[in-house]
Amino acid sequence: MTDKNLYLADSYQIPISTAMGDSGDKVKSFDDLINFSLGDPDLTTPEIIIDKAFEDARNGHTHYTNFYGDEELIDEICKFYKEEYNYPIKSENIMVTTSACHGMWLVLEAITNPGDEIIIPEPYFTPYPGQVKMTGGTPVFLPTKPSEDFLINPTDLESMITDKTKALILNTPNNPTGACLGKERLIEIGRIAEKYDLLIIADDIYTEFSYAEPFVPINTLEDFFKRTITLRSFSKNYAMTGWRLGHIIAEPWLITTVKDINENNVFTAPSISQRAGIHAIRHRKEFQGEITEVFKERTMHAYERLRELKNVKINRPTGTFYLFPDIRDTGLSSEEVTDLILEEAHVLVLPGNAFGDSGEGFIRIAVTVDNDKIDEAFDRIAKMDIFK
Repeated sequence: MTDKNLYLADSYQIPISTAMGDSGDKVKSFDDLINFSLGDPDLTTPEIIIDKAFEDARNGHTHYTNFYGDEELIDEICKFYKEEYNYPIKSENIMVTTSACHGMWLVLEAITNPGDEIIIPEPYFTPYPGQVKMTGGTPVFLPTKPSEDFLINPTDLESMITDKTKALILNTPNNPTGACLGKERLIEIGRIAEKYDLLIIADDIYTEFSYAEPFVPINTLEDFFKRTITLRSFSKNYAMTGWRLGHIIAEPWLITTVKDINENNVFTAPSISQRAGIHAIRHRKEFQGEITEVFKERTMHAYERLRELKNVKINRPTGTFYLFPDIRDTGLSSEEVTDLILEEAHVLVLPGNAFGDSGEGFIRIAVTVDNDKIDEAFDRIAKMDIFK
């Protein structure tokens, strides 16, 4: 360990970077590198969103919005929930954020006391543990099993709950595994939260990428809304990663609090991004199905290529555009396989253990390039000795 930097806070003396964050440096490793590391779709934001957002900018929408968000955007979010899920929410239930990741930090900052335990099912989205620690909480990891398709086991969940447990983070469809929790399993989980008076933080990011059955938000089931804090994003469903736009849906006591916290953080989400969000929701029927179908088709194509490789096992994808193949038969660790794929095939993937101990023996592939690139990548990988 290097000498202590007296200018850094004690909590940041030990580097907190993740494999996902470090992947940015590895992208520069080879001129012909194919990047399967980050979940950033290669599709440009639909033209209608860009054109209308910048028309709004030219017409003067370049100022701070309301502290809770652009009123038109909030109205569109309310309409969306009614149209898509037949569930009424009000403007007082919504706070617009500078991405869902920012929203997660705001939520954790609002609810977490020092020592509060936040249950994180693993494999998990890599920022979760760091965000919990940053806000004074203690991450508690709930392992899921490949033999159960990485779905949350309600019995295992209940066994993790203590008198310090404050909340459960729920991400379905799941990054990195692609696992999707059906309605009945969500109800089981919600009833456990009711039994122990826990909050549910629903990270609903990949809602359009549920292939086996339609996505159902847990906050629309039974009486779970009052204990559910939902995070939504425009990044994946609308191919708007760079606009950095999301929102929180929750009871007014939480919305008011995160608004006050945000005043001391970024104040409001970018006005132009919020205008883009308005047009994304209004025009979603014109392009969203095509976006979903493109990534579903690519994901299935990559899945078929993975099935051809020796020492690889994978179940048919049910959601997201991530694949989480089992590489344990290689006899190598996740990091060893990841390094070999990079060095020998010039393809960048992430090791499964970057997403928690339950991910060891797996790698994550983000299928965010077209089929030609997918085939080129797997043609290279197929030549590797460990996969012949």
